[in-house]
Amino acid sequence: MKKEEDVELLSIDGREVRVTHPQKLYFEKLVKLSKLDLVRYYLAIAPGALAGIRDRPIVLKRFVNGAEGEAFYQKRAPSERPSWLRTITLSFPSGRTAEEVVVDDAAGLVWIANLGCIELHPHAVRSGDLDHPDELRIDLDPGPGVTWADVRQVALEVKAVLDDAGLRGWPKTSGSRGMHINVRIAQRWSFTEVRRAALALSREVERRVPALASSKWWKEERHGVFLDYNQNAKDRTTASAYSVRPLPDARVSAPLEWSEVAECEPGDFTVFTMPQRFADIGDPHAGMDAEAGLLDGLLELAARDEAEGLGDAPWPPHFRKMEGEAPRVAPSRAKTAAKKTAVSKAPKEPRSKMPLITIANSRKEEMALEGLERWKSKYPEAAALLAVDDVLVDRMRGSSSIWFRIRVNLRHVPEELRPAQETPDPDDDSTRAWREDRGAKTDESAPDQ
Repeated sequence: MKKEEDVELLSIDGREVRVTHPQKLYFEKLVKLSKLDLVRYYLAIAPGALAGIRDRPIVLKRFVNGAEGEAFYQKRAPSERPSWLRTITLSFPSGRTAEEVVVDDAAGLVWIANLGCIELHPHAVRSGDLDHPDELRIDLDPGPGVTWADVRQVALEVKAVLDDAGLRGWPKTSGSRGMHINVRIAQRWSFTEVRRAALALSREVERRVPALASSKWWKEERHGVFLDYNQNAKDRTTASAYSVRPLPDARVSAPLEWSEVAECEPGDFTVFTMPQRFADIGDPHAGMDAEAGLLDGLLELAARDEAEGLGDAPWPPHFRKMEGEAPRVAPSRAKTAAKKTAVSKAPKEPRSKMPLITIANSRKEEMALEGLERWKSKYPEAAALLAVDDVLVDRMRGSSSIWFRIRVNLRHVPEELRPAQETPDPDDDSTRAWREDRGAKTDESAPDQ
């Protein structure tokens, strides 16, 4: 390892990679972790991390100011890149295309880490066939107030449904509050068909544990753990195995054996603990490529749902309207519109609105949730009357980033106890700068975390 000014030159399998500003802190709120520390982590677990991203186009989610700073998504490969780094042209539902990076080796992994890519966001396709995914992705996203024990229980129910369908799931912590379960599949189905299978699985899990799981797209209908079937739509990405997440303790998305799921704790898997775990037990997902399964069982389940009147569920907003998809509008708005039509000639009555107040706006979900806890401490009587689904955590999309809004529905709080709308705390809306600068260059809509 050779040091030159503020650059570390690393020789990795015969390739030289520059790490600029190696001592720049990427984590400093709870733990201290430099860019070079991040690079060393990825080198220590490179075989595992590469198994999740090799031969796949990857979106660069860049934290150039560290984990506590705002990230931005870069789909297009940087013009200045090593000659040995592959790219491939990917098309999106909008009709636009982008030349994206493909990382095949440890040198490429270090090169994107040097760009500030704390997380790894690969697509669910291989470079040889961009139209047929080889992975079905199940994203368990807990709502506010949902416990980790509930997430684990839903994960085990997902396994039971997969077992019934003749498929093997490979679980991992998301590195945040949820869990991911990836399923290797034969490359013979389109994105639409894979998403249809994921929707059928989500609905079946909801039927089996209705108090814990939800397949409903609209936040006002959700409860418990949401199974985000739309992560299988074309151009969506999720953080892959061994990805470092931008949380204060530098935790990572940890591949698990199914025997570990019932007792695991996400905070046990960090940049500091994962290298030793990897050295001791290897990669629990090492056999995934040899277990490619068929979607026939889940697609039969989808056909049964459709025969019983369950049509398609909403797609992400930037997709065109799909055949068989219900109106892409929140149920409460649809009911309001239907009521207006039915009584258009009747005397108008004052419209009843949900008593919603905004608690926090922040570029970091963690900071927004901290603001929610401060509000609860300030108004304990009102907070004690809230149901789990009265707290709405909205992931908002800016031009090239996301931010988080937390609202509270005071419907269960008597009017005399309802706090008034105050200035949100924090109040950091990342779209303001974009609205002030309409000429800013934009990319395709950013994928969810």
